[in-house]
Order: sequence, then structure tokens, then C-alpha cells
Amino acid sequence: MAKISVIGAGSWGTAIAKLLGTNGHEVTLWSRNEEEVRALCQSRENISKLPGVKLPENVRFTSDLEESVQDKDLLVFAVPSTAVRGTAHKIAGWVPPGQVIVNLAKGIEESTRMILTDIIEQEIPQANGVVLSGPSHAEEVGRCIPTTVVVGAKDRKTAEYIQNIFMNEVFRVYTSPDMLGIELGGALKNVIALAAGVADGLGCGDNTKAALITRGITEMSRLGVAMGGHIETFNGLAGMGDLIVTCASRHSRNRKAGYLIGQGRSMQEAMDEVRMVVEGVYSAKAAMALAAVYQVSMPIVEEVNKVLFENKSAKEAMTDLMVRDKKIENPELPWNENSGKEEKDR
Repeated sequence: MAKISVIGAGSWGTAIAKLLGTNGHEVTLWSRNEEEVRALCQSRENISKLPGVKLPENVRFTSDLEESVQDKDLLVFAVPSTAVRGTAHKIAGWVPPGQVIVNLAKGIEESTRMILTDIIEQEIPQANGVVLSGPSHAEEVGRCIPTTVVVGAKDRKTAEYIQNIFMNEVFRVYTSPDMLGIELGGALKNVIALAAGVADGLGCGDNTKAALITRGITEMSRLGVAMGGHIETFNGLAGMGDLIVTCASRHSRNRKAGYLIGQGRSMQEAMDEVRMVVEGVYSAKAAMALAAVYQVSMPIVEEVNKVLFENKSAKEAMTDLMVRDKKIENPELPWNENSGKEEKDR
């Protein structure tokens, strides 16, 4: 049994607290909202963010950040991507050397273009940052619906430690050394999911969704590999797997925000209606900036940025994607230029 603190009592943090409690660990769930903590203590349910999911008795609640961090075997960051740096900075003085911190958030910091585990280790140099990602909506994990994810760490021992902590008969965990690829996959898929939602809002069909998913993973892989990630990661759970579920699921806040934008709402109106952090909005500018640095073509991400920040209409953006210059799908595949000549010679 491990002593674990889950920092952040949103839907995902609550679902992970339940998972870890069910696995027999001693879990502390931290929320900055004292009223929310009182409600959790009373009902053992996060009624506003994850209704219907009861938390086991070995999950306790606190609004004291120092108390939640001290004397723990493992810290789990379940705060929004925009709060990762601030939270890490606040707790840095209480974190002992070698402390393993698992990041669950998905995003790229807009101002620095850093991935989140790097931010955690920048603010807490003595920490050992780890990332856990994959197709894993909180609403389903909380209800014990079979889910599979991947954990990335700098060394095999740490990855296998986290695998053993989290894994059970309904939550399967794979390990990987490609932390960069996992983090980028989790962040970039949210931008593509905004595009998929916009297409839904415009009334497009399954053909359009399939095209956006397929070309979206191409863009994600193109940038990720240029930055040092591995193509296998983008073809796996943290890439294609997470992209599919985020583009298609009714639980996806990024798809929902995109849908509202496709229906004619502004970016701010869509975010207000979703009432949760829409991570893709914050990652979109960073993704475009990284594409420029690494000289990578990302037309879907470019159009998403224009719709979000330059008041371009969703319909015009969709049209511009369709009428771009003609391309070869896979330029690395060779043509057999002699095939026609050989046929004539027979």
C-alpha cells in the first residue's frame, strides 16, 4: 500500500482518486475549495464534476496543500495544464529529493512552449517527473469501464512502479521511455479535437471526422518526431488512441467547444458554456509556434488558430483545408517509374 496525494479534485482527479483507493492505497484528494472539500467529506461524491461516482473510505479530502504533499510516497498532479507551473512552484519547498510526481494534465505552456513534466522538474528540480496519458475519460474510469493508458518515465524502474500502483482489472497500464512523445500526443490531440468538433458543428459527416483524425495524427507525428519523439508513440495509446476518443466522444470538452464554435459561438462563449478548461485552446498557439520553429507543416492546427484567434469563420477554414495545393499522401513511398515501360516491353 502506498501513501498517495492526488492534487486537483476535478473530474479526472476524482476518478483517479477512486481508482487508487480501490487499489488499496491510502489516498488524499486535494481541492483548493474548502466548500468542495466539505461536500466531498459529507457525500463522498464529487456531485458537480463526477456525479454518481462514490469514493471509497480510504480516500480522504483536504484543502491544505502542504498537508497533502508532505510524507507521501507518490504525488499525482491532476490540475489543469494552465495551473501546473503555479502548483509546482507552491509545493516545491515541501517536496523531498527523488519524489515521484505523476502528471495527468495534457498541454503545452503557451509562453515557454514547454511540456508539463519539464515544467514540474524546472519548478521542483529534486522531483522525478512522470507522465500518464491515453484514451481515458474520467466519466468512464470513474465507472470502472475498461481503459488502457501508457506511463512514460525516464527509467524502467520508475515506470514499472507507477504501472503497479495504477493497474487493475479495468485499468491497464503500459510503460514507455518516450515521455516527450506522450506529452506531445496528449497536448496536440486536443487541438485536432477542436477541429473535429467544429466539423460536427458545421454539420459535416463521418467522412470528414475520419479525414481530420487521419490527417491530424499525421500532423501530430510530424511535429513530434521533429522534436525528438518517436513515431511508435503517436501510433499508440497516447497518440492515435487518445485522438480517436477525444474527437469522437460526447465526454470530450475540446470536441464540445469546437462543436459550439462550428455552430457560430465565439471562442469565449464556447469555453463559458463548456464550463471546464478547454486545454486545446491553450495548446493551439504553442503548437503553431513549435511548428514554425521546427519548420513543420500543420494545416489543421493553423486553421484552428485562425478560427480561435483571428475571427476566421469555421466554414471558410474548412473550405481552405479542402482546396489547398494537391499533395501526395505519403511522400516517402517511392513510385515505380518503370512499371509502364516494363508492361509495354512484355
